[in-house]
Amino acid sequence: MDSPILFIVATVLCLGAVIILFVVVLKPRYSGIPIERRRPDSQPDQSSLGKVSQTAVAAMGGVLGDSGGPYNRTVLYNAGVKTDPATFTLMVAVSSLVGGILGALLTNGPIGILLAVAGPFLAKIGLSLMTDKRRGKFEAQLTDTIQMLIGGLRVGHSIMRSIEAAATEADSPTSEELSRIVNEVRIGKDANLALDEAAQRMDSEDFQWIGQAIQINREVGGDLAEVLEQVAGTIRERSEIKGQVRALSGEGKMSAYILMAMPVVVAIFISMINPGYTDVFFTEPIGIAMLVASLIMFAVGGFWMSRIVKIKF
Repeated sequence: MDSPILFIVATVLCLGAVIILFVVVLKPRYSGIPIERRRPDSQPDQSSLGKVSQTAVAAMGGVLGDSGGPYNRTVLYNAGVKTDPATFTLMVAVSSLVGGILGALLTNGPIGILLAVAGPFLAKIGLSLMTDKRRGKFEAQLTDTIQMLIGGLRVGHSIMRSIEAAATEADSPTSEELSRIVNEVRIGKDANLALDEAAQRMDSEDFQWIGQAIQINREVGGDLAEVLEQVAGTIRERSEIKGQVRALSGEGKMSAYILMAMPVVVAIFISMINPGYTDVFFTEPIGIAMLVASLIMFAVGGFWMSRIVKIKF
């Protein structure tokens, strides 16, 4: 920046925007029920910042509509995020704007624009990683879940009562999924459909087997506990194989992450040290052509490495 004072003022304003974002807009919500219903005698929040945040969230909700946009309720639920779509979308928008401003101040204008544009995509990638992590935890807890179901069946409980008991004793995310199954069945959804949808949400073939075993047992009868015992043995063997595959492919995944992150980190670092050094990539035709070719090769290489380290079995 030509003026140090302007740079300091801009930095302070950006930090203030970040503080407002996390303290006001993203303040935790403990219930979806309005506070005037939960606490009739309490006084509503009359602060200006509170009104601004509520107005912004309401406006974002009106823009997104019932679909919820790219960060809809299904995507957020699968990732384990408790925030509603309007608030999360507003968080991403403000974060992208602040990141773009800081990038422009610390490096140059084109880098700031790229950081602002990359914000929504990074949020989508983050939700995808959180979803995969949540599904992985569900798979890891599946053996214990089956054992709890078997225990409930052996003491004489029905399958739905056993699922309810397992939901009470299990950890997240298993407890959340089993509780959702129980609640959906209570309001009239078919049990088999609820189990199938849970398997699809968790992308779990093993849990789909459990649902099929329960469905077959309801149609033809038999000892469901014994059937689940055999299914548990098969799932246990598959889990051991999955662990071996993850251990063998872990080095390839880490190499892919490092190779994908290295050019981006180096470009940002060089731009911070010498802001004008990378201007040729945005001002000269040959630089723009090289940048476009690099992005294409970057995307192709990332896709290729992801296919190499992703093993299906």
